[in-house]
Amino acid sequence: MNDRALRCDLCVIGAGSGGLSVAAGASQLGANVILIERGLMGGDCLNYGCVPSKALIAAAEAAAAARRADDFGIGLPAPQVDMTAVRQHIARTIAAIAPNDSVERFEGLGVRVIAATARFLSGAEVAAGDYRIAARRFVVATGSSPALPPLPGLDQVPHFTNETIFQNSRRLPHLLVLGAGPIGLELAQAYRRLGSRVSVIELDKALAREDPELAAIVTGTLRREGVSLLEGMRVTAVGQTAEGIRLQLSGSGEAALVGSHLLVATGRSPNVADLQLEAAGIRYDRRGIAVDRRLRSSNRRVFAIGDVAGGPQFTHVAGYHAGIVIRNALFRLPAKVDPRVLPQALYTKPELAQVGLREHEARQQGHAIEVLRWSFARLDRAEAERETDGLIKVVATKRGRVLGAGIVGPRASDLLQPWQLAIAQGLKLGALARLVPAYPSLGEANRRVAAEFYATKLFAPRTRALVRWLGRLG
Repeated sequence: MNDRALRCDLCVIGAGSGGLSVAAGASQLGANVILIERGLMGGDCLNYGCVPSKALIAAAEAAAAARRADDFGIGLPAPQVDMTAVRQHIARTIAAIAPNDSVERFEGLGVRVIAATARFLSGAEVAAGDYRIAARRFVVATGSSPALPPLPGLDQVPHFTNETIFQNSRRLPHLLVLGAGPIGLELAQAYRRLGSRVSVIELDKALAREDPELAAIVTGTLRREGVSLLEGMRVTAVGQTAEGIRLQLSGSGEAALVGSHLLVATGRSPNVADLQLEAAGIRYDRRGIAVDRRLRSSNRRVFAIGDVAGGPQFTHVAGYHAGIVIRNALFRLPAKVDPRVLPQALYTKPELAQVGLREHEARQQGHAIEVLRWSFARLDRAEAERETDGLIKVVATKRGRVLGAGIVGPRASDLLQPWQLAIAQGLKLGALARLVPAYPSLGEANRRVAAEFYATKLFAPRTRALVRWLGRLG
């Protein structure tokens, strides 16, 4: 085995978004890096998640836009959806982005890539294929996989997860979706717009973790588009009949629901199997590897980032984690995760994006707050584009320091960025109220909602009295 022994500065396990960011950054900074991946380069985001889902959503948006053309005085026939062509569009999108995540690109950056399953042999060594790799630091970036609920009969019926549904090239007459979280609702709306009947079954409320005022706008839109949202319903059994897939439900009463196809979107589990974390003294549980704010595991040689670290499961979080790890592992800087600045985004139409504290969270933490709102119905650009179903909601202290912001509406994930900056830099609402956005733009909402904080003070009787007094001075 000596001829297969390798040493490096940094060994990265997992070539998803976070692992690739660490490997590329560390190698370009002069570190000797080994990257281990047992599956596809690019991980879940490129192959089963962000990229294919947004490509599917874009196709669905095109179909929805064709149906709405009459609103703008444009007469178009009903769209003819070719699911084979939609599948090809998704494949082309993945293929266009894949070179950025390829073995060839990373080897060109000086990273040694090993295609194998990694497992820890000790706290300072891993095995991968025929190699034994010793490293000064390790980064576990193995991501997560769809979590299948323990439902009687589920293993006996065909079903989709996010890892398989993007391979579909057939029309789905009636798609049943288990789970009303981001994956479930994004795909539910997309397939509804592509012509499927869609029913979503959720044990809790749809988007239960989101601000209820903002979530209601999203769910209201989905219902108007024809998505059936069955909230507070438990699936007790799954079976197959001559009519299709049958779900036995309990909730407000016993019921059964039959559809042609089933998508399971009930959450995700961290990929820790086969890593032999115990051999390295790394603590973990069903949520993932336990880490501190510097993303160090219980073995200080080993960092964990992204989904496997048990936090918010978003690609941009993994990328943010990568920067934290590089500063800690290479520069010995005590960089820490700041959860306040991490955004969340739901890519339904309208989008829902959030950063910082929600209203109920701020109240639970004992903050004395002001809550500011601005409706998209008051934006000229939104009116011109017939996209007035939207709201921006900002939570601030009585002195105007921004604690959180949530936006539901078109391009909400883009409109959120000034609020991320405000929270990260400790800015007050005055900084955003002084912005001069182009007119007409959706970005006006950010300035207008910030200005609301000062409106009652500016137009108060004392201010009017001051203006009259100054007027008498000539």
